[in-house]
Amino acid sequence: MADRPQPHQIQVRPAQSRYETPGYQVVGGDYKGMQSQQQKRGSSTGKILAVVTLLPVGGTLLCLAGLTLMGTIIGLLVAAPVFLLFSPVLIPAAIVIGLAVTAFITSGACGLTGLSSLSWVTNYLRQATGSVPEQLDQAKRRMAEMGEYLGQKTKEAGQDIQHKAQETKSR
Repeated sequence: MADRPQPHQIQVRPAQSRYETPGYQVVGGDYKGMQSQQQKRGSSTGKILAVVTLLPVGGTLLCLAGLTLMGTIIGLLVAAPVFLLFSPVLIPAAIVIGLAVTAFITSGACGLTGLSSLSWVTNYLRQATGSVPEQLDQAKRRMAEMGEYLGQKTKEAGQDIQHKAQETKSR
């Protein structure tokens, strides 16, 4: 019981000396664990091979990206006057195409919504259909019980009326 610290107790540990390096033990002047630390910190041949392989690939892709950007800018500069000349045709065409794409997306969304609604209704009816005979039997029992209850109440009310009528005759 004394080995386990209680939740309200504070544990104090001695501070590490600033001259000791974690992971190394001094034994007779030799450092043990030096090789494992070098393996962790040092660069392996796999890392060097990855850098040597990926450096040219990355540089090539960067050059291709720059060439693509320059080609796009030059093409835009050449095509800008053509866009200005044909803008009375291009702008309405872009609007029509945009509206057509919007209409297709909207019709697809409505179709998916309709299909999912029909699927939900079908599943709901399938679940309800399985329990219909049980519900009908239960409803018949309730109606029969209610009929018996009303018959009993009517009989009691008739007897009360007869009893009151006899009392009024006898007075």
